[in-house]
Amino acid sequence: MRLSTKGRYGLQAMVDLGVYSKERHISLKSIAERLCISENYLEQLMALLKKNKLVISARGAQGGYALAKDPSDITIGEILRALEGSLAPTDCSCKDNTVHCAMDGRCVTKGVWEKIRDSIDKVVDNITLDQLMNDYEKINENTSQIYYI
Repeated sequence: MRLSTKGRYGLQAMVDLGVYSKERHISLKSIAERLCISENYLEQLMALLKKNKLVISARGAQGGYALAKDPSDITIGEILRALEGSLAPTDCSCKDNTVHCAMDGRCVTKGVWEKIRDSIDKVVDNITLDQLMNDYEKINENTSQIYYI
């Protein structure tokens, strides 16, 4: 499985949002500048994250985005699925499998794909946004340089 820029940039944006929006909403422009991501592309990612109830937005001069819930209650799996869809390595191994394979019931490799899917799910569902935010802050506590997320 290979994540697209949606998953990679969206996860970076969520960490940035968690770190910088503790007391106020954060503008897309400021996130885009820190992460060197197009503001237009970031807007598309935020729309997906908002649709999946991971971020909230506010309009106006003090507007912007903030996390919709506590970062300890947001898993990396939730974020990636909101942006990428299923993390299964093949269509036939998706949990909501609507794909019918010609080998249905006779495929010896489907079990392999399901094990890979389950392993990926286990990892991303056991890492919280809060953990990544803590890692970010540890990396940056002893330096004045900005490290990319």
